[in-house]
Amino acid sequence: MLKIYFGDLDNVIHNVDAYFNNQLDYRWLEDDFVKKVVKAVDKSEIISAQCIQSPVLGQIPPTKLSGGTKAVILMKFIKDSIVNASNCGDNCSEWILKLGNEMDVTINLNHIMEFKNTNFKIEIINDNSVVHNMKEYVAKAIEYLN
Repeated sequence: MLKIYFGDLDNVIHNVDAYFNNQLDYRWLEDDFVKKVVKAVDKSEIISAQCIQSPVLGQIPPTKLSGGTKAVILMKFIKDSIVNASNCGDNCSEWILKLGNEMDVTINLNHIMEFKNTNFKIEIINDNSVVHNMKEYVAKAIEYLN
């Protein structure tokens, strides 16, 4: 299940770029979910574990992926850590929800991320409540981000 903590929280991965670049395991890029995230979010294709074809930048190493893509990859593979998903644009929200449907994922947010799915199940860690749609989610976000 996807779990969200709104507001400041200790022991969170805030600098996603630096953390990803220093912890990168090239095997992560062989994962089918990661390949889909890279294609959807960065509009790029993984050629090999060390080469990604970007329509804008040409061939790039994984360290040049967007911060949002890096954050989603970290959520999948660094299971005992909390990633600050405020590094992600709304184009990552679909993938964060999908990941939360596959496994427990805890993220930290300091903004209201838009989830395009109309129905979902997200636990709000601040008060251990569960929200099922954008209306409930936004009400909780406003409560804890103000």
